[in-house]
Amino acid sequence: MINLGIIGAGIMGERLARAALEHARDSVRVSGIWDPNAAALARIATDLPEIAQAGSAEALIAAADCVYVASPPASHLGHAGQALAAGRSVFCEKPLAVDLSAARAFVAGAVGARAAVNFPFASSFAVAQLVEWLPEIGTPRTLTIDVAFRVWPRPWQADAAGWLDRRAEGGFTREVVSHFLFLSRRLLGPLAMQERLVQFPPGNFSTGGSEFDIRARLTAGSIPVNLTGNVGNTPKDDHNAWTLRCDHGAIRLRDWAFAERQGDDGKFHGDPNALPNERMRPLVLKRQLEAVAAMHAGRPHPLATLHEALDVQEIVEAILHD
Repeated sequence: MINLGIIGAGIMGERLARAALEHARDSVRVSGIWDPNAAALARIATDLPEIAQAGSAEALIAAADCVYVASPPASHLGHAGQALAAGRSVFCEKPLAVDLSAARAFVAGAVGARAAVNFPFASSFAVAQLVEWLPEIGTPRTLTIDVAFRVWPRPWQADAAGWLDRRAEGGFTREVVSHFLFLSRRLLGPLAMQERLVQFPPGNFSTGGSEFDIRARLTAGSIPVNLTGNVGNTPKDDHNAWTLRCDHGAIRLRDWAFAERQGDDGKFHGDPNALPNERMRPLVLKRQLEAVAAMHAGRPHPLATLHEALDVQEIVEAILHD
């Protein structure tokens, strides 16, 4: 049992808090939450009154064993560094940062630190199924990653549009594509950029909107990767597919939570009883929190390392560089 302090009372902070309260009480206790936004804390006070509210980031860190950093990306490294300096372990939301030089310096200076980054595919039941299938379908040959959104930010993220739809620290490449890049790196090998194309709405880096179309050709280890992402070309709020074709078949992860394997009929099939992402998410976060407790205690865990997160960020920022 560890005391987990949460910095950031937005969507992810609330989701992890709920997972801790409802599913992971044997692993973590939420010792408090803090956010500079009084309205966000007022919402938490109404929805999750059992969680104590800290008066400052410093007070939150002082009362915690491990600090979950779920604030907007530009503030991640500041809070994470403060927590590590106080002797706490750190579980940080992705992206690790948006400033590559700062991220590189942070990772270089955090050697041996008890720190990890929240890429839930590390604890995904669907990903575990893909891994189980891999030896049966031969040598990987090609990977495609496709993401699409009706609008960006997605409707449930509208309250965070102030940064999520800004070029400086938002966009679907950082928020969504990064998850699939992490998955690709972990299963297939280091990522390398070959070529990319990105389109932004009018505006400069500081004030302009986030990207609405990306296309990239990468490699994951020796595997060619074709990546596409766009806004406005699907009726679905959020649609994605990670598809790996091998010598003896193909597998894919669809819409976050569905593991599927190509059958003799050429179609993809999965467990008809598989839970959709909104129902599976709390169970995956429970496993993430159990891994956080293991990380804090110095035990083996599957969480994304700082180096993995930095590698993903290198590719993300390479895609977005104009």
